[in-house]
Amino acid sequence: MSAARGYLLRQFDTAWALTEYHLEDLTTEECLWRPAEKGLHVRKDAGGAWRGEWPESEGYDLGPPSIAWTTWHIGFWWSMALDHAFGEGTLSHEDVVWPGEADGVRAWLDGLREDWRGRLEGLGEADLASAERTRWPFRDRPFGDVAAWVNIELMKNAAEIGYARFLYAVR
Repeated sequence: MSAARGYLLRQFDTAWALTEYHLEDLTTEECLWRPAEKGLHVRKDAGGAWRGEWPESEGYDLGPPSIAWTTWHIGFWWSMALDHAFGEGTLSHEDVVWPGEADGVRAWLDGLREDWRGRLEGLGEADLASAERTRWPFRDRPFGDVAAWVNIELMKNAAEIGYARFLYAVR
């Protein structure tokens, strides 16, 4: 195993462990709870699919997101990273739907975890140093930067879920 891949996988496993901890007994009620009147959330479309709201900008004035939105967001960026690095690169935020309930969230995110980790395990030092697969969320950087970004983004989103769960528990 290359040194870089080893560091990235161990960091990823740590980020996933925290994510898994916060998802472990998460309920659908917690997912759909809104910590404030204003904040990003998911909504059912006319066909019954749950879609994440898409902000025009990022700022504190958006308000805190719901856990449903945060888990949709994880699924969105992870699906995008996989599709753009290892697939056709055609996926967009409009294509990503939220499962609609907590058990579906766990299964969805665990499937993404398994796919991502398997892909990383198959990469060598040259793959991580190459920009060939780096098409989203940035370009012209080594693919190792994308892998490191996934680790950071996952850890950040896990912390957001945990914080929202604390708020929900004492509401």
